[in-house]
Order: sequence, then structure tokens, then C-alpha cells
Amino acid sequence: MSRGFVKEDDQEEVPIVPQRAYLPAGVTNFVTPAGMNQLLAEKQTLENERSSLNSTSEDEKRIELNFINAKLQLLNNRIAEARIVDLKAQPKNEIRFGATVKLKTEGSGIIQTIQIVGVDEADISKGKVSFISPIARVLVNKKAGDRVTLRQVGKDIVYEVRGIDYLE
Repeated sequence: MSRGFVKEDDQEEVPIVPQRAYLPAGVTNFVTPAGMNQLLAEKQTLENERSSLNSTSEDEKRIELNFINAKLQLLNNRIAEARIVDLKAQPKNEIRFGATVKLKTEGSGIIQTIQIVGVDEADISKGKVSFISPIARVLVNKKAGDRVTLRQVGKDIVYEVRGIDYLE
């Protein structure tokens, strides 16, 4: 049947679902064990929401269901592509994925601690940075005592690696 004979009211709305954290095409989706647990907990939450929809109208329920299903599809794809990194197997004296790194900023002397994690578990307010972030890329393969330079527009920041740990 031609689309000309379909009422506008009958058109199914495609839900607009925000994309997940950016992961470049072809890049392995590394996650820490805690990151995988976060993804699985998020999946369970969405499945619980889906099973307990209480919309007043069928249209609202269908729209909410489509939205949750779209979010679940993106999440399930991310989970399927995830590769859990065993933090205990990482070299203790080098910065790699999953490392918790203590950094001292040259000049100001500020000491901060960050952990290099997967894109979905990154949260700068908790000191967790994605492995594809600029700071993580300059830190990988460095050792305690090394200095690294994070190049930024207008000003470079130099850090000294003060400690490396692999916490779970």
C-alpha cells in the first residue's frame, strides 16, 4: 500500500535514544570487571523498567517500550563487544588499561589519582578516565618516576607519575 493512504496518526514514532559513550569504529571495547558489572546492572534496570511499564494509554506504553528497547539494543551491543581485562594480569610497574595512577602536576604540585577504564565506565568526577582519552594515551606504558606531557591548546601540562596500582 502506498504511504499516501496511511493516516498520520498511524505512523510509528522512532524513539530518539542518546548514543552511548563514544568508541571509535574498530577499537576493542575494553572494560574492567567493575565496568562489566555496571553494564549488566544497567541492563537489569532497563529490563525491570520494561516489565513494569504503567502508562495510562496504549500509545504512551508503546512509545516507552520502544524507547527502552532501543536503549537495550545499544547496551546489548556494547556488552556483546566488551572484552574484560584481568587487572591482576597487568604489569604492576607499567601503566596499562585498568591502572590507578597517582600523578603530580609540575608547577602547581597538585597530586591527583585517576584510573584508566572503559568508555562506558569513565566518570571524571570519580577520577575515572576513558582509555581513549588524551591523558590515558600519554600515560600508557609509562612507569613510576616518568614525566609525561599532555599537549593542550595554549598550554602543555607536565605530570610526574608518582604511583601505579591495579585496584578492583
